[in-house]
Amino acid sequence: MKLVTLCAFSLGLALAQPAGDPAAIARKAVDLLVGEKYSDLFQMFSADLQDPQKGIPEAQLAKIGAGIKAWGALESIGAPEVRKAGVNTVAIFPAKFASQNMKFQIAINSSGKVAGLYMLPGEVPWQRPPYSKPGSFQEREATVGDGEWKLPGTLTIPNGNGPFPAIVLVHGSGPNDRDETVGAAKVFKDLAEGLASRGIAVLRYEKRTKVYPAKMAGLSNMTVNDETVDDAVKGAALLRAQKEVDPKRVFLLGHSLGGYLAPRIATADQKLAGLVILAGNVRPLEDLIVEQSVYLGAPAKTLEGFKVQQARIKVLEPADLDAPPILGMPVSYLLDLKGYDPAAEAKKLAIRMLILQGERDYQVTVKEFELWKTAVGARKDVTFRSYPALNHLFVPGEGKSTPAEYNKPGHVAPEVIDDIAKWIG
Repeated sequence: MKLVTLCAFSLGLALAQPAGDPAAIARKAVDLLVGEKYSDLFQMFSADLQDPQKGIPEAQLAKIGAGIKAWGALESIGAPEVRKAGVNTVAIFPAKFASQNMKFQIAINSSGKVAGLYMLPGEVPWQRPPYSKPGSFQEREATVGDGEWKLPGTLTIPNGNGPFPAIVLVHGSGPNDRDETVGAAKVFKDLAEGLASRGIAVLRYEKRTKVYPAKMAGLSNMTVNDETVDDAVKGAALLRAQKEVDPKRVFLLGHSLGGYLAPRIATADQKLAGLVILAGNVRPLEDLIVEQSVYLGAPAKTLEGFKVQQARIKVLEPADLDAPPILGMPVSYLLDLKGYDPAAEAKKLAIRMLILQGERDYQVTVKEFELWKTAVGARKDVTFRSYPALNHLFVPGEGKSTPAEYNKPGHVAPEVIDDIAKWIG
């Protein structure tokens, strides 16, 4: 089937409500697909999805169905996870087949039509990496914040009296869980257990857009402060309050969007001992979205549409505040980031920094790594590391990195754990 990969910077937010119950419409689409009622399913498609050039032709549905049959008998379809994505509502149904766990991801537009149909591998049981030593640490539940946006999290604390250095983990884009689960990888769970095994306390937590999707979608004039910055500052404060933690040695690790925002978070916090930036971009989000689309071979019409929206973002003014979202991001969010230069912000910080980059990363490429070097590479308190075999998730692989690679079980590379632990040392 034709798969459309959602870009790394999709916020999963929307301002419009679909006609009817989108979850019920999405479930009907799944039932028709599994039940081999392809003509009926095709009639549920939006005009774009029916388009023979950029959509899913009716004849192709039978081929998709043949692939589904290869998984064996359907055993169950679970309750959906429902979230906003631009003007669409996305429902994700976990399905168990005799030989395969899968997820059906169905996008429903504001007219109640199926605007996207995706099949993704289901949950893969997480296996502890060799560098995790469970006998060397303990975990306990924690809550980041105490108001209307409080978030559940996990503290991973080394055994012993301490006080230990500590680090708070800040997610990439989208409604991430505390483990930063992406496909078959759990980036933050790997980092938490690996670093705690090396004597470093770690805080990870559910992202606000994961815990409060509807509330965030309805938030007026939303910015990255609401989505990411405020909670990261609260997380650092929570770490300083732990009896096992040395409050003067609390660090922050930002991955992807979290890395992009790390200098802004440090400016807001004013007490961090240092920053670890994993695959953090320097250039604006809209530029990376277009580059990702080129890399992934987006159809010419789709790419041209992205470029038009990219140009629109460049000329946004406060008077445009009430305009519809652009590239899946509210205008208030984009205006807040207009002019934000993380590298320039990093120059102003009088704290240590460790900047890491996977050389196979297509979402935040080595080009961004070089921009960081240009900006702060002359400073003796800034350390750079790049890894030829690692992708955007800092998981090793070979050849050209693709979205499908993320669905293969893998772990954050041990050298990344080692480099972070030694640097914090």
